[in-house]
Amino acid sequence: MSPVLRQLTLTPGARILGLGSRQPERIVTNADISARGVDTTDEWIRARVGIEQRRFARADESVVDMAVDAGSKALADAGLAPSEIDAVLVATCTMPSFIPNAAGQTADRIGVHAAAAFDINAACAGFCYGLGTASDMIRAGSARHVLVIGAEKLSDWVDPMDRSTCIIFADGAGAAVVGPVEEGDRPGIGPIAAGSAGDLVDTIVISDRNSFIHQDGREVYRWAITKIAPVALRALELAGVAPADVDVLVPHQANLRIVEAIAKRIRAAGAPGDMVVADDIIHSGNTSSASIPLALDHMRAEGRVRSGDLALLVGFGAGLSYASQVVVLP
Repeated sequence: MSPVLRQLTLTPGARILGLGSRQPERIVTNADISARGVDTTDEWIRARVGIEQRRFARADESVVDMAVDAGSKALADAGLAPSEIDAVLVATCTMPSFIPNAAGQTADRIGVHAAAAFDINAACAGFCYGLGTASDMIRAGSARHVLVIGAEKLSDWVDPMDRSTCIIFADGAGAAVVGPVEEGDRPGIGPIAAGSAGDLVDTIVISDRNSFIHQDGREVYRWAITKIAPVALRALELAGVAPADVDVLVPHQANLRIVEAIAKRIRAAGAPGDMVVADDIIHSGNTSSASIPLALDHMRAEGRVRSGDLALLVGFGAGLSYASQVVVLP
């Protein structure tokens, strides 16, 4: 008879314990982009994508640099020491090379030694995938505390004269520490609703290491405004909560018109009229996997959200990949 393999102790659920973020110092306005010869204006950019400014990292400022800062702040916010972290997950699609990964370097520089460390490349959906993975690891007993970071340096991969991309993408990092719920408490991270549309893979691509990012903006826009709200509603269903229970909606900050279209459909399904909707894209641009944790941290700092609020997160982007879950804010 084969031996029965022991399973680790299950926990009833996971929750977000702390948040942190990092943005580069350099602010790039719409006027700055127009001044370098791109055929655009401040009014045109605001009307199309809703962005007023974005942040670009210095040449010597890396994805890992930003991940380390955001992750360290999230640890401090959670009140945990690096030695208490069992795994570090970095969602990114903009590393200059894929070996070594960002997570191992980030963990070491933060002081998290001998922990599990791996990258997730689901582009703009990466943070939600990372949050779902961390929650499952904790519920299964394979980790107690997991640091999840979304970090991107898109400015390395954008043609500065390509109007379809240079007005949108930006740099930054956001992080969350995930841990187990206390005895008797309810789970703070709901099941993930995720999927992909591989038939549309060519709508957002980087062909090779010598190429810039290319995006079919119209096709992505049509897909996002029709397909993403149902994914978010499915996450509510999986979590056993109603649209009326949602305090905060945090879609990936791809385009303000897409954010507003998703919010309209969630409200039409029963979400309250005063539901807070993230609009961090106005001042941060599209930071891919970093956009959701960046928005959460900024909204908390601005006093727009409170501890205990029920937030609906939904990420979507290249792949095309998408993921959504309900979380209770720390």
